Parts: sequence; C-alpha cells; structure tokens
Amino acid sequence: MTAAIATAGLAACTASISLTNFERTLETNHSATEALTQWCNARALANPPQIVAQAVKSEMVAPDAAVRATLAIDSSEPVRYRQVHLRCGETVLSIADNWYVPARLTPEMNHLLETSDIPFGRVVAPLGYTREQLASVHGRAPGCPEGTVLSVRAVLKLPDGRPISAVAECYTQANLAPAR
Repeated sequence: MTAAIATAGLAACTASISLTNFERTLETNHSATEALTQWCNARALANPPQIVAQAVKSEMVAPDAAVRATLAIDSSEPVRYRQVHLRCGETVLSIADNWYVPARLTPEMNHLLETSDIPFGRVVAPLGYTREQLASVHGRAPGCPEGTVLSVRAVLKLPDGRPISAVAECYTQANLAPAR
C-alpha cells in the first residue's frame, strides 16, 4: 500500500512539473502554435514536429458580449468562428475556439482560415501580432472537455493595439505525457 501511495505521489509531482514547464513554454511564446511546436519537438511526439489545425465545428458559435468586448467591436461588426483540434502527428494537444475579425485580416488570410489546416497563428504571423493571456486555469474551465489540464483565454492584437482574435484554449492531458 505504501509503494502505491508513493508511486501516485511521484506521478502527481511529475505531472505538476510537466504542467509548469508547459505553462512556461506557452507564456514565453507570442504564438500558441509556436509554443505547441516547441513542446511537440521536446516531447518527440511526431517527426517533423508540425502543428496542424483540424477543423471541428463549421457552424458559427456566436460571440457573446464578453468576446465582442475583447475584440473591441460592436454588435454589427462581422465575426468569424473556427474551432480546431491542434495536433502534433496523431496527438491532440489543444482544442481551441477562435473568434476573429475578418475585416482586420487580408483576403488571403481569410481564405486560408476557411479552407486550410494551417493554425491561425501561422496564417496571421505576417501581421506581427502580440498575444495577451487574459486568464489561465489549471484544469477544465467552462466550455472545455473532460481531461483538460489547462484552460487559457487570450487575445491576439495587431501592432496598433486592435484585437484580431479572441481564443479559448483547452489543453489536453497529452501535454503531460512523458517524452518519448
């Protein structure tokens, strides 16, 4: 019984260290996509360590008042929605809801977001955006699926400060798996 308790304690400690390291990787990158690419590489989850955005929902999830406030837009401004599984190889690392202002992106960027598996951060990288984390919760926040180990809300802004995207990110248990 004591060995089982010690093993469980060690596993919890290891998971806590992994979560701390994962959070640090997210916080030190201007892009969640780049952070996941680094994490995927460090954990040897796939070769090459490439992040792909697999579209999940195609129907619009209307932005609530809080999302519109985050995006600094009124109720008449068009908003697009994209939910994706961000994968490294076969491993889903994040489920992300993204509301974005298409008028603040180029037509080419809007087309890529509607038709490709390229993550949002990579598509809009030429805009030189910054990422501001608004909230972070260990575990599952409302709207995230069971098994979420970290829930993050963030806003991406253009260099002039105008928001282009509000995201809700649900990071999966796969992020805490031992490196391969």
